[in-house]
Order: sequence, then C-alpha cells, then structure tokens
Amino acid sequence: MRAHIKRNKVKTDINIAPFTDVILVLLIIFMISTPALMQPGITVNLPKTKITDPTDSSNMEVLISREGNIYIDNKQTELENVENVVKEWIVSNPNQSVVIKGDEQIPYNLVIQFMDRAKRAGAAKFALAVDNANTEK
Repeated sequence: MRAHIKRNKVKTDINIAPFTDVILVLLIIFMISTPALMQPGITVNLPKTKITDPTDSSNMEVLISREGNIYIDNKQTELENVENVVKEWIVSNPNQSVVIKGDEQIPYNLVIQFMDRAKRAGAAKFALAVDNANTEK
C-alpha cells in the first residue's frame, strides 16, 4: 500500500483583503479632507443689514480682509496694482459692476482708496456687499 504523502501546494489565489483595507482608508481620508479643501481661504465678516440684493456672478468680486489685504477675483493684489488689474478686467467685462466685500473692521479710507483707483482704471459701477442680519452663519 502506498503511504499518503502530503505535498505543499503553492496557493495561486490573490488575497485582496489588505488591498481593500488600504482603499477604504484612502476613501475615508478623501471624504474627510475634501470639504476642507472646498472652502475659500479668505474670511471676510461683512456688515449686517436687514435687506440684501442678490449679486450677479459675472461682476468683479473684491474682498478686503481685516488685515487690509485686497483680493480681486480671489487673487491677492496690492493697492498700487489695482488700476492695472481693473483695467484688464474692464476690457473683457465693460458693463459689469465691481462688488466690494469689505470686512466690517477695515478702515473706511481703504475702501475709498480702492474705489478711487478703480474709477481711474475705468470702473463706473460699484456695489457694497453685506450679510443678511436675519440669518446666522
């Protein structure tokens, strides 16, 4: 009679459990980090009012932060360069307004300086953005 000899066979199956674990961890990381990436990095506390008008998205959006930094369409610009940037924008958007979103703590003089330079560049329509006092953030 033959003795049964047990042979070590090579396992040809692929174990995908570790791969699945890594993919699930990466998915969770992306799900958690994506909302943080989608938020704008410039924070401006607008003055509050009872009545607000919707703004047109094709208008030039100017943010003036609490520190006095000026952002035109989310690109930081020095006060000295405002005329050049506004001139370039007006060429492609001649009839649009300049919407100023200034932090409630900035000096009024900074808004006036910006508007003066933008007017010299050819901007004719201005709007001041505010938050609705009836809604909480």
